[in-house]
Amino acid sequence: MNKPTTALARRCTAAVAVAIAATSQAATPPANDLIARGAYLAAAGDCAACHTEKGGAAFAGGLAMDTPFGPLISPNITPDKTTGIGNWTDDEFYRALHEGRAKDGSFLYPAMPFPWYTKVTREDALAIKAYLFSLPPVNKPRAPSHLRFPFDVRPALGAWRAAFFTPGTFVPDPKASPEINRGAYLVTGLAHCGECHNGQLLAGSSKFDQSLRGGMIDHWYAPNITSDVRDGIGSWTQQELAQFLKTGNAPGKGIAVGPMAETVHSLSRLNDADLGAIAAYLKTTPPQPSPAHGHDLDAASTNHGGQVYLSYCASCHGLKGEGRPGAVPALAGNGAVAAKGPQNVIMVALGGLPARQGYAPMLAIGAGMSDADVADVANYVRKSWGNNAPATASPEDVHAARATVDTLMSGERVSGCPAVAPDALAHLVASPQAPLHASLAAITDDTLAQDAPALIAQVRRALPKLTTVQVVNGLTAAYCPIVRADAKLDANAKALRIGHFSELVYTQLNSNGLPVGGR
Repeated sequence: MNKPTTALARRCTAAVAVAIAATSQAATPPANDLIARGAYLAAAGDCAACHTEKGGAAFAGGLAMDTPFGPLISPNITPDKTTGIGNWTDDEFYRALHEGRAKDGSFLYPAMPFPWYTKVTREDALAIKAYLFSLPPVNKPRAPSHLRFPFDVRPALGAWRAAFFTPGTFVPDPKASPEINRGAYLVTGLAHCGECHNGQLLAGSSKFDQSLRGGMIDHWYAPNITSDVRDGIGSWTQQELAQFLKTGNAPGKGIAVGPMAETVHSLSRLNDADLGAIAAYLKTTPPQPSPAHGHDLDAASTNHGGQVYLSYCASCHGLKGEGRPGAVPALAGNGAVAAKGPQNVIMVALGGLPARQGYAPMLAIGAGMSDADVADVANYVRKSWGNNAPATASPEDVHAARATVDTLMSGERVSGCPAVAPDALAHLVASPQAPLHASLAAITDDTLAQDAPALIAQVRRALPKLTTVQVVNGLTAAYCPIVRADAKLDANAKALRIGHFSELVYTQLNSNGLPVGGR
């Protein structure tokens, strides 16, 4: 069984799975072609995120999710009549989304975000069902979950539901424009943005009284997305917000990291009208400050952080956090950096980031630093260059995060190495039988600089149409398991080797004047 992934991260990733189901505008397939429409909705929303285990058949379930109730295995939602939903009626399928009840009427666990999907209209839900029922059935029984008492007894969920769940289809605001109502439908219900950005109370519940004001997500911080100018998105234009949702990058404002980077994979499939509607609605939300997160530490921490910054960070991000346009994101004025909580800075320092949208990859620089150094430099960048975020990162925060983060080189937290993509590159490098695997396996710290250019040249000759981002991330993913298998390296050395390799590939490609771009 795969290592459990956090339910919240998967739920954020699949946020639009049903959200797009509300799309009835011209950008969707004709409404009378129910299966085609449902296929578009499911593909755009990435419904498979929770219902497909790594290497498994799409929608056949089996993903192990670490929920507040204990480890939970996602169900098979192919139309198999024995192990899937092939015997579900329209009423039963809609009831699952609207009321959070299984076919037999028992309560579903809120790893299925029915507290938000309850707003989906019946017509939209049935379009998704029609598509799912058009797929090949997969006979795959659901493995048992191992839930904690009392939640291993489903009737115990009744108390949870009484406290945290109220069913109800979305009702448009008659005073709002169609665009803002459209955005409200996506944000407050279907895309369930508040699942991450409201903050959490306990056992999968959301702080609806702190709507969109920011909160913790699996050691990441989902920032304030109300219209507040200081803490939220009040200074963003609607166009900047829509661009961020589509690409994960808004120059001068921020770049998506952690669960939001995963969510962008789904949001990027939305049409421009929907992205604009989400942005328009967020701009109309009442401005609210972020909840307090810890207390500012003394100035000594920030001062030491400045020294750490000069040693580890300034060579790429600049003395004033200005970055390098088109290559290295600025830290000054970066929304992910200046959020109320320090978790995003800590996690990126410890896990690195892949190449994205033309930006260079970032190695896991924090892997070679002490917990105190990571905390201090996080506080420094969050207090400098006008960011004015609270200096609340502590060595204890870093220590806790270090135990949970593996690698972010794929753009998301994964256990082990990310998959090699695209398939054509995987065929060249990913397995011991692949043509270029031996070239990757022969690379050491001493030969890295001289061997990487030849490897890149071989890939370019074989696959000349790959973008720089695809080459960088694909080769890094292929090199990752080779480094992980090296018993002579400790965990920190392995993380740094992978990052140095990724940076070198990116630098070599750009020094040759090759195009940067793609996803």
